[in-house]
This record gives sequence, C-alpha cells and structure tokens, in this order.
Amino acid sequence: MADPIISIKSLLKIYPPSTVAVDGVDLVINSGQIHAVIGENGAGKSTLMKVIYGLTAKTDGEIYINNKKTHFSNPQEAVNAGIGMVHQEFMLIPNYTVYENVILGTEPVGRFNILKKEQSRKKVRQLIEEYNLNLQLDSIINNISVAAQQKVEILKLLYRDVNVLILDEPTAVLTPQEIEDLFMRLKKLRDEGRTIIFISHKLDEVLDLSDIITVMRKGKKITTLENKNLSKADLARAMIGRDVVFTVKKDKASPKDVVFSVSNLKYKNEQGIKLLDNISLEVRAGEIVGVAGIEGNGQYELVRSIIGLLTPDSGEIKINDKRIDKLNILDRRKEMAYVPQDRKNTGSAQELSLVDNSIMTHHRINKNLSGARDYILSRRGARDLTDKLINKFEVISESKSQPIKSLSGGNQQRLIVGREFMLSDNFILLDNPTRGLDVGSIEFIQLEIIKKRDQGAAVLLISADLDELFGLSDRLLVIHEGKIIADKDPTKTNKEEIGAYMLGAEAGDYR
Repeated sequence: MADPIISIKSLLKIYPPSTVAVDGVDLVINSGQIHAVIGENGAGKSTLMKVIYGLTAKTDGEIYINNKKTHFSNPQEAVNAGIGMVHQEFMLIPNYTVYENVILGTEPVGRFNILKKEQSRKKVRQLIEEYNLNLQLDSIINNISVAAQQKVEILKLLYRDVNVLILDEPTAVLTPQEIEDLFMRLKKLRDEGRTIIFISHKLDEVLDLSDIITVMRKGKKITTLENKNLSKADLARAMIGRDVVFTVKKDKASPKDVVFSVSNLKYKNEQGIKLLDNISLEVRAGEIVGVAGIEGNGQYELVRSIIGLLTPDSGEIKINDKRIDKLNILDRRKEMAYVPQDRKNTGSAQELSLVDNSIMTHHRINKNLSGARDYILSRRGARDLTDKLINKFEVISESKSQPIKSLSGGNQQRLIVGREFMLSDNFILLDNPTRGLDVGSIEFIQLEIIKKRDQGAAVLLISADLDELFGLSDRLLVIHEGKIIADKDPTKTNKEEIGAYMLGAEAGDYR
C-alpha cells in the first residue's frame, strides 16, 4: 500500500469578507501515484493547490507532509520540502537560455560567490538525458516551442529534486502528439517514485493518466475514486451533479453567402519575422470555420488584425463585401461579435459590476441604452439588458451590482459570451471561448455557438482544444508559421492528422 506524502485535514480557506473557497476538505495524496483533482470553475481545486504550495494562506485546518505537520509561508519553502508546481502560465524568462532558467535562484557558487558553472551545467545535462527531454542547454526560451518550455518547467523542478509535482492544466496548448509525449514522461516519473498532482478539465486525459481521482464541488471534496472502470459521464456527474452531453449535436451546415473574408494578409514584426504569411480565408453565413494551430503560429496576430489592434503590412479584411481593415475598432465592432481568449484582461473590467460589463460596446451601438440624448446612458436600459443577459445565459450571481471578478470563471465567460452574442448575428469571432472552463460551462457555451450558426451567423473559431474544433467546426483550417497549410472536412480527418499539420507536416506527408 502506498504511503501518504500529503495529508490534509479539515482545510478551510475563506476570502474576505465571506467567500468560502475551500470548505473543510480532507484529502490524502499517496506517494508514487498520479492523483487528479477535478471540478467545475470555482470548485476550489486551484485554491487548494495554492494553499498546499504556500501561495495562499489557509484560514483553518492542518497540512501534513510525510506525516509531519507543516505550514508553508511561501513557494520556496514548499520547494525546499520537495513540492513543486508548474503553473498554466509558465514562469520563464524569455530572453534567458534553458540552462539559465533552470538554475535561476539556486545558482551553485563557490568562494567569492563565483558560479560553479560546469558543475551545474553537468547536472542539468544529466537530467535532460535521464528523462529524454530533448532540450538544448543554450537555447533561448523565446525560440523554443510551448511544449519545450513546459519541459523546461518540469526540468526546473527535477533540478531542485522535488518529489511532488503539481501540474495545473498542463495540456492546454499542446498537440495530441505532445500530450502523448508528456504523459509518457509523467508516468516515468511516477514509476520512479515521484508523485504527480494533475489538475485538468479534460476528462479523457484524467482517465488516461491518473491512478486516483478526487472530485470537488463548491469548495467541498465530493469523492476520491480509484481510476478503475470509470467513464467521463461518471466524473461529470460527480462534478456538477447531473448528466452532461459531451458531443454537441448539430445538423449538417448549409452555408450561404460569404460574410467574412481575409485576402493575402501579411505582417512582419520588428525583427522581420513573418507572423502572417499571405493568409486568405472565407467564412459563410451558417458556417463555423475552425482554426487549429500551436500557439505562436499567427493566430494571435490574425485575431488582432481582424479586431483592429494590429495593422497588417498588406491584405484586405471584409465583412459583407465591405472593407473593414481601414475602419477604427468601434466601427468594426458594429459589424461583429468578439469573444477574446483572455476574459480577465481583455473581455471584462474585473473591478466593475455585472451591469457595467454587460453593456460594454452596447452602450455605443444599442439605441435602447440611450436616453433622450445619444450621450446620456439609460440606467433602466442598462439594468434591463443585464437582466436579460443573466437570465438567457444562466449566469449565476447574487446581484447585478457585484463585481464580475466575484463570479467563477465559467459564469464570467457566460456573461461575456452573452454580451457578444446579443450584439451581433452577423459575424462572430471566437478566440478560445471555452479555455479553462468546466464541462458544464463548455457544454452550455458550445450549444449557444451552434444556435448562432443555425440562426445564420458566420463564425470563425480559433481554439487550442482539438475536441472543441472537431465538435463544432464545419470546416477546419490549420495555421503553421503564419500560413494556412490545410483546409479539412472534420468528418474526413482525425486529430492525429491535424496534429501533424500543426507541427508543420505538408500535404501528403501524413501517414
């Protein structure tokens, strides 16, 4: 029987004044296992990990590490005790090398504080070879792939000889091939006696990787299960208390006239790197066109060019045969709905109320929000719009006046998606609309996207989630190094082929 490496007893975390994030949780993490922690947004799983790792102070309860009562005041104390965490947003310095990032903060020095460079380089090189990480010590972080950067984060923890690795949504930006490679390495670490705590919303991956699964809901631990004969439906039911539809049902698309088009779009950055390399695409009314690609291959620049935050070097962007690439952002927004990938920094104003966030852009376009004069906002109109949005998109909230930051991630996204979907039925630009959401919120938002398509909207969907792209897209494009290199019917391809294109395979290369 495995020995407990972390034991948690009656753990309580309350954020002032009265938000209970973790509610009396008891949990045992055994050594030498991969233990998944799953739950809806706001279930408390990330807060629980932050308390364990010393990022957040507990309100009450006890934590035992190797049967010794412990309290970490900061992450460095956790690392010293053998517990490390790889965050969803990597903690790397882009201009430093792999080697420099790995040893940063733990540089071995001798007399007169002179760095023992050869000694530390030898240790890092040995770890790379031992775990077959395929990294070059002197590669600049900015110049390596996202998957390689993730390996560097894991290497940092191995260099510090941690026994417990906490991984927060580690597959969010990886291709199927890279996920398979990561899982192989994690299982190797487990087999060598290390412990992995795996946080993910992707239930297929949880079932594929984990030995033990803990389900949380509304701050409480619902159950801990051995991963034997479990299904996605079992886990989803435990997470949200009802059955969930995993495969979005939709009728075959009946595309009509072209609504949105991009022609010969080009853009180079200040270093002369082609980030958009002659991009051309079309989206028709009643059609969802998906765009797959590893992050950093031009998706970000494509979205910014469409919305007006970036000026391409050449090319045209049209909506309903009207050029918009010369218009300002507000005039473009009159023609489209836009759901950005970063709901906290781009999609909302976190400190402001639900009303303030609901009327964004509407207040400049929707005449129902104007009073007797165009420049006077109707408070009643703003409240009515917010009520309608909250009801239609099932946003769980206590008050329209509460700040949006007080909502769970899923409810924040429902409000943002609702605001945008109530803005336009014409062209909808979606940039990772369900990233980081739980299965219940994903199901709801994806069904709303299908409804929009069926009502005749043209939808361009950029997503890092291949399951989402295959489930929603009527056509699937692949972008690599700023080029569209594949245009596929999702019903006539598979994730492995799309993953190969994402890694740069040319037509005919995939087997």
